[in-house]
Amino acid sequence: MRVYLTGYMIMAALCSFVIADPPPLNGDTGPNDSLDQKVRSLEFKIKQQDQRISDMEGQQKTIVENPARLPNDFRVYWKKGIRMDTVDGAFKLKLGGRLMADWGWVDGSGIEDDLEADLEDGAEIRRARMYFSGTVYENFGFKLDLGFAGGDVDIKDVYIQLKDIPWVGSITVGHFKEPFSLEELTSSKYFTFMEPALPNALVPKRAMGIMAANQVLDDRMTWAAGLYRDVNDFAIGNADGGNAYNLTGRITGLPIYEDKGRKLVHFGAAYSLRHPEDPVRYSQRPEAHFVNPPFTDTGNFEANWINLFGAEAALVCGPISVQAEYIAASTDAPTVNSPCLSGWYIFGSFFLTGENRPYDTKQGSFKRVSPNENFNLAAGTWGAWEVVARYSNLNFDKADLPASATEMNDVTVGLNWYLNPNVRLMANYIRSCVDGNDISNAADIFMMRAQIDF
Repeated sequence: MRVYLTGYMIMAALCSFVIADPPPLNGDTGPNDSLDQKVRSLEFKIKQQDQRISDMEGQQKTIVENPARLPNDFRVYWKKGIRMDTVDGAFKLKLGGRLMADWGWVDGSGIEDDLEADLEDGAEIRRARMYFSGTVYENFGFKLDLGFAGGDVDIKDVYIQLKDIPWVGSITVGHFKEPFSLEELTSSKYFTFMEPALPNALVPKRAMGIMAANQVLDDRMTWAAGLYRDVNDFAIGNADGGNAYNLTGRITGLPIYEDKGRKLVHFGAAYSLRHPEDPVRYSQRPEAHFVNPPFTDTGNFEANWINLFGAEAALVCGPISVQAEYIAASTDAPTVNSPCLSGWYIFGSFFLTGENRPYDTKQGSFKRVSPNENFNLAAGTWGAWEVVARYSNLNFDKADLPASATEMNDVTVGLNWYLNPNVRLMANYIRSCVDGNDISNAADIFMMRAQIDF
């Protein structure tokens, strides 16, 4: 009986296919439809189900065969920079860069005769850099950072790093910054002012070295120590002095850290024992890179040893922050009566739009500001606005240094506009005073910067 009925249904369906109107596209039938129409409608629904099953099988096959879903292949995405990670997290790569274009105007007519130079307005590409960094096999990090401003290729950070070592933390080998000074270790991308404060003239920069570093007490304390050899910025491995080795270390602490860093107190100290082989020279221009020549200069002098000390402190309380440092260089330089050079600064900042300066607990320094709302004219949002002010002092007026080595004082005020996390406009006004000897007047400087980084 079942075979007979099935055969009848098939025959009816074939006949109706020839002589009857096509079924509704959606496969629906009414109560008065003939049997052959119902059979055709049933067949139509079966075809739809078959197509859906086929589509689902194809999607499953695509998911299984899609390389982006495999654990050891990359996904590419944007997170304030171009990032590439594997699904299992064993490999992480980042491509980034920065571009800073500066304009400056200076009125230094009062001290040009003493400097024996004409101070001129200027414009420059202050920084143009690209870098590639990442982690391979979870425990090995690297970075290649090259600078192109000034018409030369400068070596910046180029290193290999072994991570997650018990008790030690990490070991870094290559060309990178010595662990000294909160302001120096804060990336130029995140500077509160366009240029570092005057005492930065005493601070060591990058060198070839090996450094161990770690975070302890739930990232409330950091330490770093390394052995370095002086090199230039153009050819890694071309040391300036055969025995110019330096031992540098830094420690920081966060006695207060609340609300993901919106409220914190930071303290730090650093020390560097330096054994220069070549003559030592310290000089400084106002807090404006385009101004030349320097306003104070020790000239070259021989030093057997230099003991460099640094103390730092910072306070963040919501949109208000304060930062200060003191740096001193005690020299063993008999020919110039072993001068002790020193400098200090203090600055404050206030976000008119309520943001705060974010703190990096892994590095013991400050990091990128992200506006609460990005600049968007259509939406009526204006990004983040920050007003800043700084006083800094540098004292070279010591011992038997040349007459051009004297004391400088700068007062700087500024305005920062963060359009989004990657684009910023800056304006600084500097009143730079040089006291003592025959250089007793001031220069007035105004600067602007357009910056993009990622």
